[in-house]
Amino acid sequence: MKKNYVKNSTNTLKKVLLCPPTYFQFEPINVITEKWMEKGEKSNRDICLREHAEIVQAYRENGVEVILMEPDSNLPYQVFSRDFGACISEGYIMGKFREPVRKGESLIYEKKMKELGIPCVARCTAGAFEGGDFWFLDDYVMAQGIIARTDWHGFENIKTHVQELGYELISVPALRQNLHLDMCFNIVAEKVAVICKEALPYNFLRMLEKRKFTLIDIPQEGVFKHYCNLQCLGNNKVLTFVSNKDVNHKLRVLGLQTIEVDLVEILKGGGGPHCMTFPLERE
Repeated sequence: MKKNYVKNSTNTLKKVLLCPPTYFQFEPINVITEKWMEKGEKSNRDICLREHAEIVQAYRENGVEVILMEPDSNLPYQVFSRDFGACISEGYIMGKFREPVRKGESLIYEKKMKELGIPCVARCTAGAFEGGDFWFLDDYVMAQGIIARTDWHGFENIKTHVQELGYELISVPALRQNLHLDMCFNIVAEKVAVICKEALPYNFLRMLEKRKFTLIDIPQEGVFKHYCNLQCLGNNKVLTFVSNKDVNHKLRVLGLQTIEVDLVEILKGGGGPHCMTFPLERE
């Protein structure tokens, strides 16, 4: 029987790949971290490790199997495991990092996926493509952000590959300051998304309306505070963080259960729960 790995954004999450922030340190590769570095801040490894352990515990307490990478001392941003590619029903898409400081992650993550027995079914061979820009809108339609880390060449390259597998891929351009699509758009449950409308193109917003999405809108400043960067667990559960109070309240009003972890330090690196999570299997 053919195995399905990840066929959409909202089915019950069963297995994820994470990497502890053992060697995490700030690099000036996004506007969020740049601001902290301008203030003279450096990452606090002990706090980062504690926060990450809380995320791992939250997953396990909610029935999600967690596979942990062995951190590499030469890869300071390896904690954001989402970005090396994307998992789909048939296997995974191998991305292509844009920032030099992250390029070394590709080989490490590809080796891990081979170890896990998950096939590579597509590979970015032109431009740049990172997993934080990739979303399933439904089982057969995907969206890809073209923002700071994925470019048009990468989009066209991946589009060709996924079309051969029977999928449609649409582009979602946004200003570079938004970094990845998952920073300004996040599907948290069936037909429910947290979104920064002012950061996204009109045609994309209209398409979401036609698909009858309920949209929780955040201001542009909320993008830089990771208010969108949440993780759907399925079964109406959302992994979020304590300080995301307004969004958490609105999620609960919609009948969703919020699993809230205490994140502060890792967020300064420019990523939240979604950025730290590479989904391996959804039910």
